[in-house]
Amino acid sequence: MLTHPIFLASDKFQQVLLQQFSSEGKQGEGWPGWEGAERKLAVLTVAFRYLDTYRDLLQEEGDRSNTFPKELYLRAVQELSRFPELVEDVLKLQRWTEILHSPAEEDKESRKKQVRPLFRHFRRIDACLQPREAFRGSDEIFCRVYTPDHSYVTIRSRLSCRVGEILALVKEKLQYSEDQPTQPANLILVAVTSAGEKAVFRPSDEAVFTTLGVNTHLFACEASELESLIPLPEEIHWSPGDSKLHDMSAEEVANQLVVFDWELFSCVHEVEFVCYVFHGEQARWRPLNLELILQRCSEVQHWVATEILQCQSLPKRIQLLRKFIKIAALCKQQQDLLSFLALVLGLDNPAVSRLRLTWEGLPGKFRKQFQQFESLADPSRNHKSYRDLLASLRAPLIPFTPLLLKDLTFLHESCKSFHGELVNFEKMHKVAEMVRSIRRYRSTQLAMEAEPSPSHLQTKAYVRQLQVIDNQNLLFEMSSKLEPKDM
Repeated sequence: MLTHPIFLASDKFQQVLLQQFSSEGKQGEGWPGWEGAERKLAVLTVAFRYLDTYRDLLQEEGDRSNTFPKELYLRAVQELSRFPELVEDVLKLQRWTEILHSPAEEDKESRKKQVRPLFRHFRRIDACLQPREAFRGSDEIFCRVYTPDHSYVTIRSRLSCRVGEILALVKEKLQYSEDQPTQPANLILVAVTSAGEKAVFRPSDEAVFTTLGVNTHLFACEASELESLIPLPEEIHWSPGDSKLHDMSAEEVANQLVVFDWELFSCVHEVEFVCYVFHGEQARWRPLNLELILQRCSEVQHWVATEILQCQSLPKRIQLLRKFIKIAALCKQQQDLLSFLALVLGLDNPAVSRLRLTWEGLPGKFRKQFQQFESLADPSRNHKSYRDLLASLRAPLIPFTPLLLKDLTFLHESCKSFHGELVNFEKMHKVAEMVRSIRRYRSTQLAMEAEPSPSHLQTKAYVRQLQVIDNQNLLFEMSSKLEPKDM
């Protein structure tokens, strides 16, 4: 059921179920030898499994998804006089039509009242302190869209809306802006990274907000202005200073990292992994929450490098190094392998690992511990050390999501989905087993026992709004100023 979108689109799948339910089951057709009530009960069993697996996503679609259970319900009611044994399933179908209709409407009304800031691109303390909820395509968000002179307009948009709709909202805002005396002509939407790399979106592209990198921003401009776009000043300039981490305990920071990662991980629907790898842009359901987890992983890696390289004092830099290793150890202890490996990879950033004086000042105990952590991040023998660690753990745990996606991608590219017109179900079983592992990791709720300290909210806000530099050239420049090559 998790893999059917790979070989049979949902709309087509629903049509097949409706056809099989209405079929009289002649020998040799459809499901051989299955006749009458037996066939219809089998179809309904599959239908209930489908509805249960995709419940949240179907609720999001509203009327579009409710058509299928309604149609199946009407057909089943017509068959009750012939097959009274269907009565319980007919009642279940009736309940499903209510589930996919009523709660969705109530939910939409409540969500409309809270226009939410997207993960990084709008910083509000009150929003970041709230528990994370799964993003849905119909959610309305605030987002800034910049112009070539770095002024910006704030738009309110659905998360899943097309680029063409975003540009229409931007045009409307610019029309009433005092800074834009002339109405812009044909605009294009561009993502500009902190390193100055540009990606132009097509008008038909959807849900682009969650695909943005850590310090990537949206720009609207005319095609002739594309080459003139440069990153925002705060993305290419930096100022040295003491880290707020010095005033926080490693235990508190680790706890907040784990809690936030668990909230993000819990928001990801299993089918998002399938959609991300197998369908990309053509998926019916966008992997919005999965994309945010990947963004978070990158963010934590760059946070480590940013904090260390902004610290001008060698003794304080050594303290930060010790603290990050301790935080990594605590994340590993609490089975948050996402932040654990992100922290290790951040410390392995070439701009950090080249700081000879800093690393030499680290006590031997911490150096030995970090070497053990590096061995777990070692990709040799297909990440054997990490996989052995993962196999030894029990739920709840947070896996290193990029590696799971890598495994799915390898499976997809190394095995055909079809042999002629036949579905390669051996591949589908392997995909489903990988995706089902997500269910196992989340089969038990994460419980944090520690009592919140007075500085709890301050640490929580800090961890959920990390200020990072993700421009590797700038990080190298900062590193070279701290410890020049000839030192």
